[in-house]
Amino acid sequence: MTQASRAPPVSRRVDDRLGQMQHHFKEEALIRDIHSSGARLPRRAATRRIAAAAALAIAATAALIGPAAAAPVSTTSNSAADCAGKSIPASKISIQMFSYWGWTREAGTEAVLAELSDIGYRNVEPFGGTYEGRTATEFADLLGEYGLKTPTSHGSTNEAQFDATIAYAKTIGQKYMGSGGSAAPGISTLENTLATADALNRLGERSKTAGTGKIFVHNHQGEFTTQFTDPQTGDVRSAWEILVEHTDPRYVTFQLDVLWAADADVDVASLIEEHGDRIELLHVKDGFLNGDARATPTDVGEGEIDWAPILDAAQGSVKYYVVERDGAPATREFAEDSFNFLTCYSY
Repeated sequence: MTQASRAPPVSRRVDDRLGQMQHHFKEEALIRDIHSSGARLPRRAATRRIAAAAALAIAATAALIGPAAAAPVSTTSNSAADCAGKSIPASKISIQMFSYWGWTREAGTEAVLAELSDIGYRNVEPFGGTYEGRTATEFADLLGEYGLKTPTSHGSTNEAQFDATIAYAKTIGQKYMGSGGSAAPGISTLENTLATADALNRLGERSKTAGTGKIFVHNHQGEFTTQFTDPQTGDVRSAWEILVEHTDPRYVTFQLDVLWAADADVDVASLIEEHGDRIELLHVKDGFLNGDARATPTDVGEGEIDWAPILDAAQGSVKYYVVERDGAPATREFAEDSFNFLTCYSY
């Protein structure tokens, strides 16, 4: 997928910088924990339908067993029976803990994990800042108490400290290594982008050899809005495409953040169809697109993203669907609405 060559507007460049700062915040926080412990999407005819009857059943059950948020109700709903056996299984759904940074600070990690487990989550994606000083063993034990696994995490890609990062990851049971962005030196120039691809290959090989699996790249808008001209062919390609082309699929995969890709004018479903064998992880993030301004995140299924073609394209290649909402309210509503949306998605 080749995009037209144009310099992103100032507001978009600021937003890209905010995404980079978020990535670095997560990485630095994790390092501290380790040391202390050791094109706008086209609107398509929806094939996805949320079960209104399932939502009513959840609400009825809630009246008997206690308060719980019902699944989002679609105007084109399946019956509850239609959801059964055709949805994304809970074993493949995860949640990025950065969504609940505020809630975790208020209630503590354990309380949030208890709520997520109660909703039905079986996986979480931690970031540096959700451990509260626990050792890897203590954190693994806490996760086990609530039946939660951590197949992925947004951690550090610092090469000098990668052995310690791998050791922590192995203890908590990760299957993938990665961060809220990519590896150094970044994508500010074509030379740096190619050097980053080399670094990812090295880190991914180290991780696979150690038994923690491939390393992944998580995008914000900048990986798509940053574009370079190939000096040999003259083709204009995004930094994301260059990283795909110059990384080894044995060691490197991609965690595609849907909202930030859509916010960079990417047709996400087409991207997955073209590069599905390289995208093993999906950040399921919804929101409202604001032109050149940064998109506003919301609960999954309640924003502008047309999920039907995206989730259909992801079927068979994506191993984990990780829901995320930056700055989610300090309640279980986002986690519950998003989980119900995915588990009632009908192919």
